[in-house]
Amino acid sequence: MTTPQDDDLVARIEAVEEKLAEARKSIERRFIGQEKVVELTLSALLCGGHGLLIGLPGLGKTRLVEALSTVMGLHGNRIQFTPDLMPADILGSEVLETAADGSRAFRFLQGPVFCQLLMADEINRASPRTQSALLQAMQEKQVTVAGEDRPLGQPFHVLATQNPIEQEGTYPLPEAQLDRFLVQIDVEYPDRETEKAILVATTGAEEDEAHQVFTTEELIDAQQLLRRMPVGESVVEQILDLVRACRPDDPSASARVRDTVNWGPGPRAAQALMMTVRARAMLNGRLAPSTDDVLAMARPVLSHRMGLNFAARARGDSLPALIEETAATITRTEAAA
Repeated sequence: MTTPQDDDLVARIEAVEEKLAEARKSIERRFIGQEKVVELTLSALLCGGHGLLIGLPGLGKTRLVEALSTVMGLHGNRIQFTPDLMPADILGSEVLETAADGSRAFRFLQGPVFCQLLMADEINRASPRTQSALLQAMQEKQVTVAGEDRPLGQPFHVLATQNPIEQEGTYPLPEAQLDRFLVQIDVEYPDRETEKAILVATTGAEEDEAHQVFTTEELIDAQQLLRRMPVGESVVEQILDLVRACRPDDPSASARVRDTVNWGPGPRAAQALMMTVRARAMLNGRLAPSTDDVLAMARPVLSHRMGLNFAARARGDSLPALIEETAATITRTEAAA
């Protein structure tokens, strides 16, 4: 028997699902194809988290973030990361100003991090010192400058891009910062039909434009509503089984994981899975996540939270393949039980 509170929750979830369907259509006018990429970036925003987009130049990553900013009603800024970028270029700094009466006072000039959706373009080109300037911002949604805590926009999201080609002048992100990203989103080449549609849509006199679907308040409400979405016990157990099975020192880890993985995902990975399976269910018009959602979100949530050991790297082993294999094995084991 349902209660009025349950009926209200269902109605609110269904209303958000309708707006999300409209948002996806609007984004896909600008970012043609790549439905999986759109789904994952929207999932990151719905969960109140950050996303790391990895792909070669020219695949539309910047275009996607710009469309997201418009559709979700967020004030966005973009930072082009370079080796000479300094923390103050991101956070802002205090300047000494002289008033008309001759008095002097310090005034804080906000950096581009003071926004709601920050695009950190080619984040791995900045030095570790500059990369670390985002750590507090991503985790605490505030920054400390000149001894004063300064809150960022509400909500606050970082969508960072990274070129997978190793080049001179790049600095790999440290594990602590990678763990701050809710999902890793791999942007791959489009298929032939999608690339044909891109050619036709982007080389004419006019292009389709994205339009705003959400307001800031509506997005925050959707993020709060997501946390109220029920998650079945079987889904919770599958999340725990999967995360723990990816840790090489856990008794449940397979022999291949123990031989391949140097360090595995921590509790934040389980939290990320719990949130993203809800987001995937909501984006696909369902009222609760299933075990299929865990399988779908395993790779984007776990692949940047694990590391291969030296022998596995020498063999050319693949973390995504290992994660998918482990998730499938757990699913078959639980189904048999």
